[in-house]
Amino acid sequence: MRVALFATCVNDALFPGTAVATVRLLERLGVEVDFPEGQTCCGQPQFTTGYRHAAEPLVHRTAAAFEGYDHVVTPSGSCTAMVRDGYPRIAARAAAEGRGTRLAEAATYLGPRVHELTEFLVDVLRVEDVGAYFPHTVTYHPSCHGLRLLRLGDRPLRLLRAVKGLELVELPGAQECCGFGGTFAVKNPAVSTAMGEDKVRNALSTGAGVLCGSDNSCLMHLGGLLHRRDAPLRPLHIAEILASTEADAR
Repeated sequence: MRVALFATCVNDALFPGTAVATVRLLERLGVEVDFPEGQTCCGQPQFTTGYRHAAEPLVHRTAAAFEGYDHVVTPSGSCTAMVRDGYPRIAARAAAEGRGTRLAEAATYLGPRVHELTEFLVDVLRVEDVGAYFPHTVTYHPSCHGLRLLRLGDRPLRLLRAVKGLELVELPGAQECCGFGGTFAVKNPAVSTAMGEDKVRNALSTGAGVLCGSDNSCLMHLGGLLHRRDAPLRPLHIAEILASTEADAR
């Protein structure tokens, strides 16, 4: 089984520890992970901002970077959704313009091979207890792409419940958007902030010490709001929790 890590540009630039944790976790489970150096942005910022044509070269580049792999694993629900949902839509629009054959081939090839991390663990590796140890109280925020497009369901929660020492508390209003939405946060900062503040209030009401999520983009947004409040709640990607062991805690 050939497995590649799709780190994503957000993690590469701002949260490299999440990519490292993903590799540590998978290697602990016996999976050998490659990192194709040709990978770059998946094109989601361009596509969701309305620059579809600018995203098309990135569809080709991403498919080429991961050619030959059985599975591509990424610690990002939003980028997974872009490949599995956005790429076919880009190809369909291009086909309607009479030029979508190569895009359709790229989307068809890559889409089924790309897995969000918790999907890969539960659905492909068939594991829920990954041998993690994290003695903290945690609440989980499901990001919109994972919740609505990928339909991750309770996969992340099942993984968290199996972590030794972890106390999982329910997040009120968990299914509500945090307000980030990529460029939405840039174009509509007041609305984005108000939505984020609602999410932060709910998270703080749980009394948890860690706000966990599967997308660092959402955690970055909420982390900024928490930092302004000097709140006793830290955002942390689920990969970093699942990669933690008792040895790390010593």
